[in-house]
Amino acid sequence: MQFYPLKFRAIYKQRIWGGQKLRGFFKKDIPPFEKIGESWELADLPNDKSIIANGELAGKTLNQVITKYPEQITGSRNFSGVFPLLIKFIDAEDVLSIQVHPDEQTCLRMGRGEAKTECWYIIYAAPGAVIYRGLKKGVTKTQFAEAIKKGVVAKMVAKEPVEAGQCYFIPAGTVHSTGAGILLAEIQTPSDTTYRIFDWNRLDNNNKPRPLHIEEALESIGFDITADSLPVTTIGRLIDCEYFKVDKGHQTKGCELLLSPGRMKTLIIVSGSGTAIGTDETSVKFRGGEIMLIPAAYEGAIEFAEDSQYLTVTI
Repeated sequence: MQFYPLKFRAIYKQRIWGGQKLRGFFKKDIPPFEKIGESWELADLPNDKSIIANGELAGKTLNQVITKYPEQITGSRNFSGVFPLLIKFIDAEDVLSIQVHPDEQTCLRMGRGEAKTECWYIIYAAPGAVIYRGLKKGVTKTQFAEAIKKGVVAKMVAKEPVEAGQCYFIPAGTVHSTGAGILLAEIQTPSDTTYRIFDWNRLDNNNKPRPLHIEEALESIGFDITADSLPVTTIGRLIDCEYFKVDKGHQTKGCELLLSPGRMKTLIIVSGSGTAIGTDETSVKFRGGEIMLIPAAYEGAIEFAEDSQYLTVTI
């Protein structure tokens, strides 16, 4: 068969801190009047598997297609296991909990959980919006544990103002939280393990506090990961870590981007629209708020119908 850019059905997640920005910004058909905090655009977890939305492979899961065509999709004849990326859009209408994700060594030590490293690309930030990322310099485990007991954890975490176009790296072990009024793209390793440290004393829909995971969090935090050790990037190669690489691209109306075979790529369309046209003349249209997985066997070009911004993710 002829391979082509794959698009997927979004998996929407209701969250206590979510909103409706995904409808306003990307025209996503999310449930109205619900707090939709996450749109999982590319996933291969046990209970959340992306389903292909276009072309001959529509209706099949990403996992099924890679199992049948590993070399053509990924570029590796021996590819097996879980797809190594989880890509989401996150609408933080309200502040998220202060939390941490474990690294591989912590998961092995505790005998549970899955390691998670991620990055955030800010698509929209309301005036005055902030994130919390990394501990303030000099904070010790003892001091942090005491702050948890007193309910003043936020004072221990560095607060950063954010703007659209910025990218923030969140390696495993980093204490972090997204502030209110932010829409972002999140690229991460395939894990849903989150240890909640502080939830701003709010109550859920059942008028109860959400559970915290203090013991696991204290075991997972890297107390040497401080704000000054975590740069902010805005152009070119945004992230270059062992799990994924993220590059920022911009094309004006009428421009072309050639796509050569040999390496799988995932494009996150931040804004704009266009058409991917293969050498076999098959075409796939796209717009802002969509992602396309470009198989390693694909050869063609992208024609941009308007000024467009996008992120290219490779592994």
